[in-house]
Amino acid sequence: MTDTPPIERLEFDQLVAESKRLGIWTYMATSSKSGRPYVTPVHPGWEGETLWTMIEINSVKAKNVAANPQVSCHWPVSEETGMDSLMVWGTGQVFTDIETKRRLWEGVFDYDLSMWAPDGVENCPDKGFLAVTPTKALLLRFYGAKGRAEWRR
Repeated sequence: MTDTPPIERLEFDQLVAESKRLGIWTYMATSSKSGRPYVTPVHPGWEGETLWTMIEINSVKAKNVAANPQVSCHWPVSEETGMDSLMVWGTGQVFTDIETKRRLWEGVFDYDLSMWAPDGVENCPDKGFLAVTPTKALLLRFYGAKGRAEWRR
């Protein structure tokens, strides 16, 4: 029987760096008022200590966060990342105000948001942004066999 490596402490800047190293996509889980789970891929961006993603304001994801703000994100294992993965848990909140949209439109995401809102920031009333304030994260190196690192707020 092998010994389990101790859980290391993960600093927040390491958390952000690991999420970027592990890929541009993460799977976000939300749950409905009744507890039904919903998982979808998202392409997030970091602004300080907030993880953001653009959403449709009438989507299942937006409705779930309104009913239950607890969310989790998972950057899955792949050969390219040495079979490492990252999970982040936090509290979600949907923003639809134009000031937030303008601020996030440039500089937070590594892709052009007009792909999803071709009429621009001023003319996308059906789009909003989901902010996730992380409360906990767990990095698993090679499925956890080569170590674990944890961050907590």
